[in-house]
Amino acid sequence: MELAIMLLLVAILCATAVFRELKTKNLFAVAFAGISTLVFGWFSVMTIMSELF
Repeated sequence: MELAIMLLLVAILCATAVFRELKTKNLFAVAFAGISTLVFGWFSVMTIMSELF
C-alpha cells in the first residue's frame, strides 16, 4: 500500500507541474508532465485496486 501512496503523490506533483508549465507556455514540459501524470496515476489506481481486491 505504501507504493500506491508514493505513486499517487508523484502523480499529484506531476499534475501541479502541468498547470505550472501551462502558465509559462512550455508545451514540451506540459506534454511530458501530462504523460507522467497519466502513467503514475494509472499505476497508483491499479495498485490500490490490486491491494483491495
